[in-house]
Amino acid sequence: MINSSLRLALIVLAGLMLGAAAALAIFPAARERLLPDRTSSVGHALVGGPFTLTDQSGKRVTDKDFRGRYLLVFFGFTNCPDVCPSALQVMAAALDKLGPKGQKVTPLFITVDPERDTEAQLATYVKSFHPRLVGLTGTPAEIEAVTKAYRVYVKKVPDPKSSAGYTFDHSAIIYLMGPDGDYLAHFTHASNVDTMAERLTKLLH
Repeated sequence: MINSSLRLALIVLAGLMLGAAAALAIFPAARERLLPDRTSSVGHALVGGPFTLTDQSGKRVTDKDFRGRYLLVFFGFTNCPDVCPSALQVMAAALDKLGPKGQKVTPLFITVDPERDTEAQLATYVKSFHPRLVGLTGTPAEIEAVTKAYRVYVKKVPDPKSSAGYTFDHSAIIYLMGPDGDYLAHFTHASNVDTMAERLTKLLH
């Protein structure tokens, strides 16, 4: 049988363990110091990556050409009826609200419809939204590669109302990428302009 001294020691030990568990549950600061969230230090959003595309002037560019700058990246197509114009308008308005700080950011519009969105088509389209908006297109294989790198959902679907006979379902995410090419944050075409500008101000260094 367990003698009284050993029994008392076990009771005290159990009490200490329960107290420690309660403290970790109740006090977040203690929990973070003793049990750090490793996902915040080693986790990395798998968004973005190398690409080679063609801008609206016909120049071949790669992701390395934009190193050292923040990027706001949106994927869409020039025949998109509502979501794409809304997203580009939000991007443009937020950049304008940033004032001089907005010069640190290059806005990119990458087409998911390279068959119709030629350099000339993009040149006409992007200038109606922002003078610094860069339009990018490429071969179908290049566009497929960059959409996969950015985890963009794209699906070509029949559309009898379109002269081309098709349209696209696609995700409507605006990505903020850092000067090193890493993902920092995202917004949507429905984001509030003031809120987006405020968040960008905090993220841009």
